[in-house]
Amino acid sequence: MSPILSIVVGATLLTVITIAYGGTFVLRTTTGGYPFNGLQKTFFRAGHAHAGVLVILGIVCALAQASAGVTGGWEWAAVGVLASAILVPAGFFLAVIGRDPQKPGKAMALLWAGVVVLAISLAVVGASVIAAGVAALG
Repeated sequence: MSPILSIVVGATLLTVITIAYGGTFVLRTTTGGYPFNGLQKTFFRAGHAHAGVLVILGIVCALAQASAGVTGGWEWAAVGVLASAILVPAGFFLAVIGRDPQKPGKAMALLWAGVVVLAISLAVVGASVIAAGVAALG
C-alpha cells in the first residue's frame, strides 16, 4: 500500500468514531428524543447504516488491492468507494433536512452520485484484484 493510501485508510478508520457517535443521534431520533417525522427517521437510519458499511467496504477494498499487489494507480479506486461513503449518507441526511418534510429534497442527487461512484469504483477494484491475481500466476 502506498504511503498516501495508508494515511487515507488510517484517517478513515478515525471516522468510525464519528459514525459511532452518529449512532447516538439515530438512537435519540428513533426513541423520541428529537421531533422528527417518520421519513426523517427512516432516512437518518439509512444514512447512518450506509456510512458504516461503506467505510468498512472501502477499507476492505484498499486492503484487498494492497494484498493482491495492485499498482499503477488502480489502487486509488478504493478511495472512490470511500468517497461514496460520504456521498450516499449525505444524500440520505440532507434530503430530509427541514421542518416536517413530506418527501425527499434535491439533495437526493448526492445519493445517486454516490451510487454511481460506488459502482464504478467497485468494478475497478474487482477487476484490478483479478488482474493482479492473474499476473501473479505468471
